[in-house]
Amino acid sequence: MQRLRRLAPIAALWVAALASLRAHAQDEANPSSLYEVSTEGTSTKVKSGEKGLFVLSIKSKPGAHVSDEAPLKLQVKGTQLVPAKEQLAYSDSVAKKKEGDAYADPRFEVPFTLEGGKGTLDAKLTFFICTEKICARQQKTLSIPVEAQ
Repeated sequence: MQRLRRLAPIAALWVAALASLRAHAQDEANPSSLYEVSTEGTSTKVKSGEKGLFVLSIKSKPGAHVSDEAPLKLQVKGTQLVPAKEQLAYSDSVAKKKEGDAYADPRFEVPFTLEGGKGTLDAKLTFFICTEKICARQQKTLSIPVEAQ
């Protein structure tokens, strides 16, 4: 019985270590769990004659980052609307590295003009999400309805 009491803490450490390794392996097997893509702040209703704003941000989770060396490409097109810029790269991000940070999470802001009563903004995003062990190409396609007020 004494021996079991001594082994219990060691067994608990083993179980915790294995659980941690399994969670880390799942992140590597599914790189999309390492970040979130958001369009929060995008104009979905635009007053006639005014410009709207398309906002796209990539928020990496702890231990991961969006590569600033591998290609990042954002293509923006519209139906019944015209974006100010259709092809964007990492250098077009409005988010810059803060002092002491190794990487910045990219954020893009693209003005657009709505030409009709209703339109659609379509975006195709390609980038690389990296950790210490992997760097995986990711691709996301988004479609956002926009209407005139």
